[in-house]
Parts: sequence; C-alpha cells; structure tokens
Amino acid sequence: MQIKSVAKDTGVSAQKMRRLVNLVRNKPVEEALTILRFAPSPNARIVAKVVKAAAADAESVYQIPSSDLRVVGIAADEARTLKRYRAGARRRVKPILKRSSHITVIVANQEG
Repeated sequence: MQIKSVAKDTGVSAQKMRRLVNLVRNKPVEEALTILRFAPSPNARIVAKVVKAAAADAESVYQIPSSDLRVVGIAADEARTLKRYRAGARRRVKPILKRSSHITVIVANQEG
C-alpha cells in the first residue's frame, strides 16, 4: 500500500530541495525525520512536514503504524517561477527569478 503526500509552491527552489530529498530517499520514516531534524538547512523543516503528513495519512486511513513505513519515493519538482525585474546600468533591466518547487512523498510498508 502506497500513500502519497504533496506540498505545492514551497517558495524554495527545486535545486535546493533536491539536496535534502536525496538524504531521506529509501529510509524508514522515523530515520528520515531524524536526519531532517539535524540537517543544516532551514528548508529541512518543509520536507519533514510533508513526510509527517504522509505518515499521518497512513496511520489514520490505513491503520499502518509509522514504525512500519518507509519512504519509497520522494521528489522535488519545479513549480511556477515569479518573474521580477530590477533596474540595471544604462537603462537596462535585470531579471530576478523567484523559483518555487513541489515536493512529493510516497511512503509504503517495509518489505520483510
């Protein structure tokens, strides 16, 4: 049984989120949350929130304890980009790209 949880438009670029996502892929949920708690990035809190949401869904809907769950799939995909501009030298325009990302977490029962 696979349970999916998604966080959309996180306000952090996908490139920064992928570093955190790669730390917890294929880990048990409890170990993944411990890794994210001590990760040096402040964005680990966002990833941990999505992992907790997926585990909570598994517990409430399917009565699977979080100790039996494993993060089988996790991804950080690009979301919309806000485009802003700033004045540059010689009346030129310098673009500012405010990137965002979607985080998808899939948890399932551990094998054996």
